[in-house]
Amino acid sequence: MEISKLADYQRSGFISRIFQNPMQGTAPEMTLLENFRLAALRGGNRRLRTGLNADFRKQVAEEVSRLNMGLEERLEQKMGSFSGGQRQALSLLMATRGETSVLLMDEPTAALDPASAALVFNLACSIVKEKAITCLMVTHDLKHCLQAGTRLIQFAEGRIRRDLSGAEKAQLGFAELAAWFA
Repeated sequence: MEISKLADYQRSGFISRIFQNPMQGTAPEMTLLENFRLAALRGGNRRLRTGLNADFRKQVAEEVSRLNMGLEERLEQKMGSFSGGQRQALSLLMATRGETSVLLMDEPTAALDPASAALVFNLACSIVKEKAITCLMVTHDLKHCLQAGTRLIQFAEGRIRRDLSGAEKAQLGFAELAAWFA
């Protein structure tokens, strides 16, 4: 879908983002379910009844169960009581609901422990592939640079230094990539 000619408020419904700080992607004083309701209202149907029925609750529980964290049993718990990894994973689920076409991720795993970082990274890769979402991920994790995506762009001092895609990216090894930063 061509969105460049749409007004900003219309375009915003197709673009989602994940912040580096997991505390920024959620409303800590609201429950998990209320946070998902806010996500459902973003860019879509803004009826007051959206998210206030048993079907919505069941849908959120099913989505959250995908994380294997037991959070589907804690829908009424305040978001601020969850760990950073849990909140980042939930932020990712909320950001990719609905009609998202473009996902912007600013170092989504930088503030997480290794286990949570792996979960969020793998979940992001899976969702992006399943939903055919265009994703722009900023990262300093060289392994993520090699594992994810179809294109790798290196920036230095505000300019594009390298731009690899296709076979060039596929053939790039860790040692060669690490040497770019030596």
